[in-house]
Amino acid sequence: MTRTTSKYLLQILGMYGLLTAISMGMLFPLLWLLGTSLKSSTENIFQSPPQLLPAQPTIHNFITVCQTLPFAQYLFNSTFVAICVVGVNLILSALAAYPLARLSFLGRDWIFVAIVSTIMIPFQIVMIPLYILTVRLGLTNTYWGIIFPNLANAFGIFLLRQAFMGVPKEMEEAARMDGCSELGLWWHIMLPAIRPALVTLAIFVFIGSWCDFLWPLLVIQDEKLYTLPLGVSKLVGTFSLDWRLVAAGSLISIVPVLIVFLALQRYIVPTETGSGVKG
Repeated sequence: MTRTTSKYLLQILGMYGLLTAISMGMLFPLLWLLGTSLKSSTENIFQSPPQLLPAQPTIHNFITVCQTLPFAQYLFNSTFVAICVVGVNLILSALAAYPLARLSFLGRDWIFVAIVSTIMIPFQIVMIPLYILTVRLGLTNTYWGIIFPNLANAFGIFLLRQAFMGVPKEMEEAARMDGCSELGLWWHIMLPAIRPALVTLAIFVFIGSWCDFLWPLLVIQDEKLYTLPLGVSKLVGTFSLDWRLVAAGSLISIVPVLIVFLALQRYIVPTETGSGVKG
């Protein structure tokens, strides 16, 4: 083995060692949460150094949480809201992004700049007028009241516009020559071509909707309509800061997000949008 090869192997091992250390540091809170949720009431969860593995693993904490609070209802509420938000957000964001990327009309660039500029506005600034509008529309204490502010967002329009701009013009011209309408072109040609961007946006929107706490807290008063973040917050008062039960409830709320990400991550790959175009 030459000196150059040995130096290269050491660099590779050092890089992987650094990445492994960073990964373990990022996974430590999740591992501590899992270990805490499986610990019995006789174990000290705040001992130093922390003990990740419980001495006597038990699922009693999960059973207690599910028996005391209607977590199945909370799970259904969060799932219904997240699916509606993702579906409507993808459609509206794609409809708004397509003309901004592929059509020419007066003021197109200024409209795009105005939309992207709203990203810099914190939600707390628009929260009060948005709440007043929700009340006047009679959407408080309903699923649609939670969904209403998330129907579309500037980030999604920006992301999909950039994806639409990367689609070869030859595909669009060929579809027009075959008599494809503008809506048919958008649905049959453009959307399949930007599938990775759609999946990426779907993951971001799903996580944002699933983890949203402030807005549902404002518009929902009926506990039957609580989403999982509101249900987990209720654990703190119900069990007087029993962190084992809070950890169990938090872990239940995390699992669906992990499932969605693991199921969709294989679609976040570049597609050969120009594969049907001969150069």
